[in-house]
Amino acid sequence: MKKIVSLFAKGNPLYQMLNDRAAKYAEEKGLAYEWVPMDPFTPEKAAAALKEADAGIIDVEPYDKEIFSQICDRTKLLIRFGVGFDAVNLADATAYGIKVARTQGANAGAVAEDALLMMMALRRKLNQGQVGVKTGNWVKEIGHETIGATVGILGFGAVGKTLARLLRGFGCRILAYDTYHDETAAAELGVEFVDADTIFQTCDAISIHLALNDATRGYVNAERLAMMKPDAVIVNTARGPLVDDEAMVAALKNHQIGGAGLDVFAEEPLPVTSPYIGLDNVILTPHVASSTVESLWNIYAMAIDVAYDFFHGTESAQTKRCWLN
Repeated sequence: MKKIVSLFAKGNPLYQMLNDRAAKYAEEKGLAYEWVPMDPFTPEKAAAALKEADAGIIDVEPYDKEIFSQICDRTKLLIRFGVGFDAVNLADATAYGIKVARTQGANAGAVAEDALLMMMALRRKLNQGQVGVKTGNWVKEIGHETIGATVGILGFGAVGKTLARLLRGFGCRILAYDTYHDETAAAELGVEFVDADTIFQTCDAISIHLALNDATRGYVNAERLAMMKPDAVIVNTARGPLVDDEAMVAALKNHQIGGAGLDVFAEEPLPVTSPYIGLDNVILTPHVASSTVESLWNIYAMAIDVAYDFFHGTESAQTKRCWLN
């Protein structure tokens, strides 16, 4: 029986429940399953756990030849718990004969919902209102509705498409930028493909769902922020380094834009000395856009499905889009 070891998450009752459920699901698939919480993560602990398994479910920590060289005799598959894979050295993994996959689309609903929530809260200036009430400043901020707004989606993948589906209910005009144009999905969802500059120049709200790579690092920079309308808002639930923090802080401090919602950061946890702290036109959350019970279970289940297909030489419509090397 092939064995999966999950290194995702610290030990707590919620994750215990999810891993118990995952173990039962894996057993139904004819797979053994073990949860080894990394609390804290070290390459040595990760390697020790992985080399006792045929496949591993991993989190956001760096994985390269230091780990691959120790586990490659047995471990042939690593599955990223989530979508981003910038911390996994795919070239090293390939060199050591290890396949890498991600749980593409499993958390799309949670992330899209979170992006929409932040977008709406920013447009209605809820954070400013909350800060005011808590400090005795009873000022009624006047915001904007999302109904009928023009919304830009940077990155039209699984999350971007799900967000577009949600926005249709608000009667929004939806613009999207992506290097690949899925015309079928765009037609179904009423989405117009445009260039990125058009999104920054014309949209009332922008949501970032780009992959992080050399071309997109620092994508939201001073030049692009300067294109935005003064009451427009921008949300990042993708990857922190997509945003030039210095430029974003300046735009927020100078009220050059209406506000920003940031769930991800170049440095995590966000230092308490960050210049974002104290700004009332920014919503800050600790990388939790995908953190719902439903989303977490979807990811566990998809990871096990990927492992099943890998070891049985099969492929489903759901898992075939998950492979990275």
